[in-house]
Amino acid sequence: MNWAALGGVTAALAMFGAAQGLSYPLFSLLMQKQGMSPAMIGLSAAMMPLGLITSAAFVPAAVRLVGARNLAIACSLAGALCFLLIGYLQDWVAWFVVRFMIGVVINPLYILGEVWALSMAPPSRRGRVMGVFNTLMGMGYATGPLVLTIVGTSGWMPFAVAIVGFIACAIILRMMSNLSGFEEDGQSVGGVMGFAALAPALLFAVLVSAANQQSTYSLLPIFGASHGLPEAVLAAMLTALSMGNILLQIPLGLLAERVGGRTMILFCAGATAACAVLLPMLIETRVIWLVLVVMGAVGYGVYTMALVELGSRFNGSALIAGNAAFALMWGLGGIVGPPSSGLVMQAAGPIGLPVVLASLNVILLAFAFYRMVLRKRTAG
Repeated sequence: MNWAALGGVTAALAMFGAAQGLSYPLFSLLMQKQGMSPAMIGLSAAMMPLGLITSAAFVPAAVRLVGARNLAIACSLAGALCFLLIGYLQDWVAWFVVRFMIGVVINPLYILGEVWALSMAPPSRRGRVMGVFNTLMGMGYATGPLVLTIVGTSGWMPFAVAIVGFIACAIILRMMSNLSGFEEDGQSVGGVMGFAALAPALLFAVLVSAANQQSTYSLLPIFGASHGLPEAVLAAMLTALSMGNILLQIPLGLLAERVGGRTMILFCAGATAACAVLLPMLIETRVIWLVLVVMGAVGYGVYTMALVELGSRFNGSALIAGNAAFALMWGLGGIVGPPSSGLVMQAAGPIGLPVVLASLNVILLAFAFYRMVLRKRTAG
């Protein structure tokens, strides 16, 4: 187990994670100040995952063309350039285009980081390794909203922080050694679409987890503002969500080693639905901080457990295709989540956010149980 290599890769990705964590509340609050509706804010947030979807199928070919590390470094620098453009333009219409480009350039960072982590993890320790990986990634995301409470949303400072995060990611990756790219084993699963036929429940779990996270990060500030909470508290609520990743991803990973990733996916989905139901009931109480920590852990935990299950079931080219498919579904979840939540909030009021979150996780549970019954009938 090469903990030094895993730590270096994760530290690099945590840097760009901080930039991402800062960007969600920053854009939402700036667009709200400009008088944009929740639906428009959600649509803007969907541009980034649309970029993920567009680029997912091209990442393996890009790695073979320029190499894994070179691609990751180039994408980090391109991400810094995108935030420079966003800060310079200060135009919500132009932000739609640039946020799409951010999605395109960060996708290889997601895919390569997960491939590297899964490849470094021995089977008996895969749960804890991915727990450590996502804990450190969660620390990056938590740092973003926390920094926003310090620097505010005015001027160049929040954009400068994001730019520094991406540049730091590029520097750390350049300093790392022994970073291999995709390892082809001569097998074929038919690419991203072929993998979808092998593990549809896993891919749906990724979609739901993406919708959970991106809807919550984009629209929880709007939900909280409707209850009269100040801007500093809204940013702190997003930090509380990320604290769940920091505190609980490793325990979730250890549980996955005992009971399996599939069981933990069901547990995390059920817990996320329960937290969503509690959200409007407790938003103005102190208990909401505990709910947000748990919700952040289990909401993203659905994705972590899906990664553990992916690594236990697939390797080689199938693992490559699976990671690319995960990126595609993560992007699709981001497109489904924020706009649908924003539209429901616009039609039904703030309650729309928890309704959408709870509904998505209940549907995931129903689909997972359906697949379990289908497998038993097929085996019988």
